[in-house]
Amino acid sequence: MLPWIPLAAAAAPGGGALRLLRRGDEFSIRLDAGGELMNSRLSGSEEALATLAWAKIADRSGARVLIGGLGMGFTLRAMQACAGPHARLTVAELSPDLADWARGPMAEVFAGCLDDPRVRLRIGDVAEAIAAAPGVWDAILLDVDNGPDGLTRPANDALYGAAGLRAARRALTPGGVLSVWSAAPDARFTKRLRAAGLDTEAVSVRAGRTGRGARHTIWLARRR
Repeated sequence: MLPWIPLAAAAAPGGGALRLLRRGDEFSIRLDAGGELMNSRLSGSEEALATLAWAKIADRSGARVLIGGLGMGFTLRAMQACAGPHARLTVAELSPDLADWARGPMAEVFAGCLDDPRVRLRIGDVAEAIAAAPGVWDAILLDVDNGPDGLTRPANDALYGAAGLRAARRALTPGGVLSVWSAAPDARFTKRLRAAGLDTEAVSVRAGRTGRGARHTIWLARRR
């Protein structure tokens, strides 16, 4: 088996370090010495975050979509494939280093998707983008940290807590959808979404495109 080759390292927003590694045509982003956050071979659930959300707003040709977390670009590319030519897709990424990797050592993974004229890459906290734009977004897609039970940044609790969910609801257009990725189910989070005034369903999806891999959870929460 080919060895993992370190390509780059950067400070993680919540402390510690992010490491980018490559093995053949496979890329991995890991936190500090251990836990893997992303892998280029496991894109199914990140793509589902986009496709399931788009299905709720597919009649909106000029939809405005906010994606929280650039990751390896899987969610963005899936949304690009769904959305029409008049859609506006904003990606909020907290780590400037991760954005640099997208155009540098991971350029072949991103395949130029950031050059799409529909796309705007915003370096900053997605919570700020949500708070700054009431009633603007037709869809907000959150793939931040490890979901509601975050691993890398304690401040993400504010994004997924009651106040953060109310802010997300205010930022949505009527009938707009908040789509949230998580590594695991969380019944308490489902209750918080509903308490925030969002009609909510939780969908279990596989990590891999072929229906294999771990099961992840996607919440689809629609503004009434």
